Amino acid sequence: MHMIEAVIKPSALDAVKDKLSKLGIYGCTALECKGFGKQKGHTERYRGGRMDVGFVPKIMLKIAVKSEDLDKAVDAVVGSARSGNVGDGKLFVYGLDKTIRIRTGESDNDAL
Repeated sequence: MHMIEAVIKPSALDAVKDKLSKLGIYGCTALECKGFGKQKGHTERYRGGRMDVGFVPKIMLKIAVKSEDLDKAVDAVVGSARSGNVGDGKLFVYGLDKTIRIRTGESDNDAL
């Protein structure tokens, strides 16, 4: 089992969710967050003046997947979130040692 953690633009959320659903991957947690990378934030106008805003609104997705679904899930997120512009986001993958569905007590792949 693996955990995919992806930081994407808010505008890409629906496309990523739809693509994952078509693959049969239904469990996903989305968190609103702020961050910056190479784009170093952005500039906004306030009362006629320019202000540097250091953090850009993003969505962090946490998706637990079976090992056999990992590659297609990663491809789905990257393909749906990529616009080719700076600020598209990042994706991280790491292993899961244990997963338990609290309601039923099912564990590991059965809990996903």
